[in-house]
Amino acid sequence: MASSWLVLALLPALCLGTLPTSHAARAFFVFGDSLVDNGNNNYLVTAARADSPPYGIDTPDHRATGRFSNGKNVPDIISEHLGAEPVLPYLSPELDGDKMLVGANFASAGVGILNDTGIQFANIIHISKQLLYFQQYQKRLSSLIGAEQTARLVHGSLVLITLGGNDFVNNYYLVPYSARSREFSLPDYINYILSEYRQILTRLYDLGARRVLVQGVGPIGCVPAELALHSLDGSCDRELQRAAEMYNPRLMALLEDLNARYGSGVFVGVNMQRIHNDFIEDPKAYGFETATQACCGQGRFNGMGLCTVVSSLCADRDAYVFWDAFHPTERANRLIVQQFMSGSVDYIAPMNLSTVLAVDLHKEQMRT
Repeated sequence: MASSWLVLALLPALCLGTLPTSHAARAFFVFGDSLVDNGNNNYLVTAARADSPPYGIDTPDHRATGRFSNGKNVPDIISEHLGAEPVLPYLSPELDGDKMLVGANFASAGVGILNDTGIQFANIIHISKQLLYFQQYQKRLSSLIGAEQTARLVHGSLVLITLGGNDFVNNYYLVPYSARSREFSLPDYINYILSEYRQILTRLYDLGARRVLVQGVGPIGCVPAELALHSLDGSCDRELQRAAEMYNPRLMALLEDLNARYGSGVFVGVNMQRIHNDFIEDPKAYGFETATQACCGQGRFNGMGLCTVVSSLCADRDAYVFWDAFHPTERANRLIVQQFMSGSVDYIAPMNLSTVLAVDLHKEQMRT
């Protein structure tokens, strides 16, 4: 009862963004794809890069950073709520010394749950290698602060992982009659990728992660790239939506199963489809002018091809849900993180991030 009372007492302050300063020391680790990549692919010879204008146009120095956004992405905004500086890409030469205590971002645009997802992008950091890098990071940190302190830092960290969308868009549905779609029916494919995801999440736990935010697949049939290919009037592609609607409840069931094994709240599922659907169904209610047109691109719905200096570029990025053919604007990302922080169990379960932070703070105080 005492811990429940503390959580309720802290929630109003947490929801207002006034986190206790002790959270500034909490490490943050990020795994996944382009939705959360903050520059690892800048150091790779790959087509999946966001290191050229107009990416980053709304950063303070208007510089492309490798984030697939006009400004900040979801990990950056979560770091703000943690009271910490943004974590650096693992491949950045700046990630050394005290910077390693903040955490690291291992994400790489183009990757999926499966290692054959994103092969068209050539040199990307598949999730199996991201986990190897996490192991390598811990060895590097151990040499600085010792194995015991490293284990404590990792156990006390927050982890975000974002995978799955590319396994549909850039694998199963990449081309008609793709190799995977010939091999599996959609239900069997979902079974397969979730069995692989179970191994990935189990490996994360084995490597020390104890609080893992797991993003589900968003409304992949509604992104401007898919509208440009499949929609006449801006309606979402039904087949891709069907895939997301089949996959997401199964992912949540997987997380519940893992929590039954490892402890309640180790894995926290984020219903990205529900969050995005709010914008898509009624963009004006959230201050957006459009949820179908990309801000940066060309062709139908501005969803064709890459976002480059020769693309059509909107003047008001805050009026758009989508920055480019696949990725949200910074303003959309901020609204997404609001649901991370204070959303109901319809959006994030078994508890939102404000509650996670309050519970963990209480545990920390009880230990000390």
